[in-house]
Amino acid sequence: MDLILMENVDNLGKMGETVSVARGYARNYLIPKGLAVLATEGHRKMVAEHMKHEVKRDDLRRAGAEELAAKLGELSCTISVQAGDEDQLYGSVTSRDIAKALENEHLEFEEDMIKLDEAIKKLGVYTVPVKLHHEVEVTAKVWVVKP
Repeated sequence: MDLILMENVDNLGKMGETVSVARGYARNYLIPKGLAVLATEGHRKMVAEHMKHEVKRDDLRRAGAEELAAKLGELSCTISVQAGDEDQLYGSVTSRDIAKALENEHLEFEEDMIKLDEAIKKLGVYTVPVKLHHEVEVTAKVWVVKP
């Protein structure tokens, strides 16, 4: 099924691109969430108009994210967790935990802004990327320690 993306979709394409996806993915996810519309001539004109406005908004968001990144410099937070022998955690530290810890120390961050490959399961110091905008990324130093 051919669709035109209304927003950037990870691992699929950028706004305005025409993509071919499975019918179920289109009907159950992309179209209901407003991420895409059917690839018709009328929708192409609508998307072209939408893109003009969205590019301006995106430039403002990127400028704001760059300004915030410059102001924040390098982020850091400390998370206290219970650990056993050989510094192995009893649970794990996830992007949700890091977002909460960063909120307590700096500004509000959403869980999906923290790009953690896999949960942290040992004590130590980790460098975690924080995506403020799809083009602007800062790093956060996360200290996982015993209480």
